[in-house]
Amino acid sequence: MKIIIAGGTGFLGSCLAEYYSAKGAEVIILTRGGSHTAGNSQFVRWDGKTLELWVSALEGADVLINLNGKSVDCRYTEKNKQLIYSTRLDATRVLGEAVLKCKIPPRLWINAASATIYRHSLDKEMDEYTGEIGTGFSVDVCKKWERVFNEAELSSTRKVIIRTGIVLGRTGPFKPLKMLAKLGMGGKHGPGTQYFSWLHEKDFVQIIHYIILNPGISGVYNVTAPTPIPNSRFMKALRNALGIPFGLPLPKWLLEFGAVIIGTETELILKSRRVVPKKLLELGYQFQFKNIEEALTDLVR
Repeated sequence: MKIIIAGGTGFLGSCLAEYYSAKGAEVIILTRGGSHTAGNSQFVRWDGKTLELWVSALEGADVLINLNGKSVDCRYTEKNKQLIYSTRLDATRVLGEAVLKCKIPPRLWINAASATIYRHSLDKEMDEYTGEIGTGFSVDVCKKWERVFNEAELSSTRKVIIRTGIVLGRTGPFKPLKMLAKLGMGGKHGPGTQYFSWLHEKDFVQIIHYIILNPGISGVYNVTAPTPIPNSRFMKALRNALGIPFGLPLPKWLLEFGAVIIGTETELILKSRRVVPKKLLELGYQFQFKNIEEALTDLVR
């Protein structure tokens, strides 16, 4: 199997590269860093917006996975907003152009998206059929990102959008949450009633593999665990997994102050994402981790 991962040097890309390298697949990572080879992975330089020699890497690929985009874990200054837009939209657009130039185009293109496209929801679950699209900057990024992907008309390439929740792994977003708990600040965040749509890193990789192996899958899929939980329950489960009996709650005003200090936004913690993967459940995908307590115990161990 030949796997192309655009923007594959981050947390999720590294999970996929490790998984497929271990399976003996040919893994090619498009990166803004220098071209080189490491283990079973080949790193090919690209700028994420210009058609250059990297296009040839797509020839005959089984799968193209696009994860490219500046992290949203930053302050939403005008400069950062522009980078969040451009790194997603430019990369998706140029990948569509590259696929069109291939004599043997990738058979499948999986494009990253985000579960944050749905509105702040305390009252109902958001699935792919009845989920309500939200408003604001982050939602607008998601809408435009998916629109650019959908504009690429590729008759020979199956296309899938993955609206992913917060993926918990030994690195990535889980690391700072674990550190907060260890520092004694593992109580609820803000009201604590906001929902947290999560996914274990093992399920993320397995879902990608499941999509690859099932040719009938196309369109939009929510990629989260089927059990979104309130923030207060998540933090309690994290404390229990770490063996920490108590955690100070962090009120909204303190979160806003801290967000400025560490250069991020409180939306990442305070928005209620109550997203469920209805399509995957209908297909019969079996999650390894449906229960947050079991997932956190596994990650801490």
